[in-house]
Amino acid sequence: MTAEGHLLFSVACAIFAKNAELTPALASGDWWHIIPGALLTALLPDIDHPKSVLGQRLRWISGPVARAFGHRGFTHSLLAIVAVICFIRLQLPADWPIPTDAYHAMLIGYLSHIMADMLTSAGVPLLWPCRWRFRLPLLNSQKGNQLERVLCLALIGFSLYHTPRAGACYGYEQACRWYDSARSQFSQLLR
Repeated sequence: MTAEGHLLFSVACAIFAKNAELTPALASGDWWHIIPGALLTALLPDIDHPKSVLGQRLRWISGPVARAFGHRGFTHSLLAIVAVICFIRLQLPADWPIPTDAYHAMLIGYLSHIMADMLTSAGVPLLWPCRWRFRLPLLNSQKGNQLERVLCLALIGFSLYHTPRAGACYGYEQACRWYDSARSQFSQLLR
């Protein structure tokens, strides 16, 4: 997926996460924290590729990360997300200047990148160091980014229109239980 696609996809995910009240901080959060927070980390997993937008600007980080893990390795895994959450929870002072809603949005932005890369034929190694690739190949990078752009803009439109709220599942009880469980697990993880 292109940098543009990742940025658009992160906006869609941030809007959906706020409207879905994924965490209390996101539910009551400020849009001026949430959207920039998601955009800030939407390209971060590609720090492992020296020719990526971020990799070209931070070569001194990108080169060593690429040599150590390769592209779509550790930085595209659930282990990287857990490592970032643990680092932030253990290392940052209590009076950290970044608001909680922005921090949660930053995690949404990072996760959105991984989800977007799962839509390509290359997939991502979610269980890294295990090499299994998880993919749902809807996007083909060989055909340009028009389909990617249309899909991401449609997802933004959908997330603006569709505002899921807790308890409003209308006959989809199993999906509601899964959604409520995922939401509470995500909230507990970020506490």
